[in-house]
Amino acid sequence: MSYLDELFSVAGKTALVTGAATGIGRMVATALVQAGATVMIASRKGEDCIKVAAELNELGASGHAEGFAGDVSSEAGIAALVAEVKARTERLHILVNNAGISWGASLEDFPYHGWAKVLAVNVTAVFHLTRELLPLLEAAASDADPARVINLGSVMGTQPLADDAYSYTASKGAVHHLTRTLAIELAARRITVNAFAPGPFQSRMTAFATGTEEKARHVGSHVPIGRIGVADDIGGATLYLCSRAGSYVTGAILPIDGGQSVQHGLTLFKE
Repeated sequence: MSYLDELFSVAGKTALVTGAATGIGRMVATALVQAGATVMIASRKGEDCIKVAAELNELGASGHAEGFAGDVSSEAGIAALVAEVKARTERLHILVNNAGISWGASLEDFPYHGWAKVLAVNVTAVFHLTRELLPLLEAAASDADPARVINLGSVMGTQPLADDAYSYTASKGAVHHLTRTLAIELAARRITVNAFAPGPFQSRMTAFATGTEEKARHVGSHVPIGRIGVADDIGGATLYLCSRAGSYVTGAILPIDGGQSVQHGLTLFKE
């Protein structure tokens, strides 16, 4: 194995990626399978997860995928998912808390249940699923190769931007802060905790804005780097944080947004 392969290898590692049947979660799972990991794919739609796992296994990569249903929207659902994971493995090297939902409504019409539902999936589930899986993460961790937790934040958790998704943007800001808090709490247990803060990518959640190539180009034209994100952007970041290359990184909120997190319209003296 070359130096480069060894540095970014996740071969032999076991991962759980929630919400991985579509979008960014699927991009994460694909990268891990391609790089040799065994990846459990879980979401509310178990049949979709089984189908995606089969498609990933047909890639002929050195890793392996298995899909099953897992609902993180309730305490009972999280308990069932944890039981399913424990039945499949005794050690978990990588946990990617990707499952997330959004809700859009005007400020005047934003419903109470829309706020509560989004916070339950996007924040509460991240905390409780991570906490429940700590024994498996600790079992996989070592000084040289910590276990890894990656949470899905958003550029909307970095910038004060709502676009009528008030609960979503608040939830992602909370994910970022929770990530930093858990990074400190879990460092002594040899577990790193980081977050992705993506900008626009094509996914089921953003299909209204990026669902066609024309729409994607339009959204990309507002990004400093001039395009929306693609699968390799997520894949590269995933392998960095989950391999030996990222073993000394914890508490980071990694912007994968083409520059949107530093984008602003302010000027002082320049016209």
